[in-house]
Amino acid sequence: MAAEAARVIEYPEDFIYGAAAPAREVYSEPWAPPADTPVLPDESIPAVRSEPAVSKAHGISLFTAFGAVFAAVLMIFVVLAHINLNEVTNETVRLDAQLVKLTDRESKLGIAYESVIDMKEVERYARDVLGMSKPDSNQVAIVQNNAQDKAEIIDNGNEGNALRGFGSFISSLLDYFRRG
Repeated sequence: MAAEAARVIEYPEDFIYGAAAPAREVYSEPWAPPADTPVLPDESIPAVRSEPAVSKAHGISLFTAFGAVFAAVLMIFVVLAHINLNEVTNETVRLDAQLVKLTDRESKLGIAYESVIDMKEVERYARDVLGMSKPDSNQVAIVQNNAQDKAEIIDNGNEGNALRGFGSFISSLLDYFRRG
């Protein structure tokens, strides 16, 4: 196995456990001391680092902090909107009750107004003060017309010329202001 290339996995200096940063695999020749240095018996085996795995403290990311603040602000807005909805609902119920009362009062006042007007008093005023009289049957004429109402739109061929239509509009405005 000493003749085979040793597989050494090197991790970057800023490697964080659980991160998606891949380890860098390095294949090298089996370890051998440099030729110009004397080999001591304890240096013949490469030293293995036996550092304990230290987990770095995870901090809260800025994105998470902003997300939490944004969620809290949205919750506050929801609560305030719910409070506003309750106030508007209470105001609507109060105004509906007021509308019912005012509608009843309007109908009562209409009845009272109609009861004040006496048609005999109106006829007496018209006959005595204004000198009016009831028409006789020979004074009444009934006109009947069996023809239906009609309207004709005359096309003078001016639809295509918008400039003439605009000119006639301006001249009609000028005539209106000259008279007034």
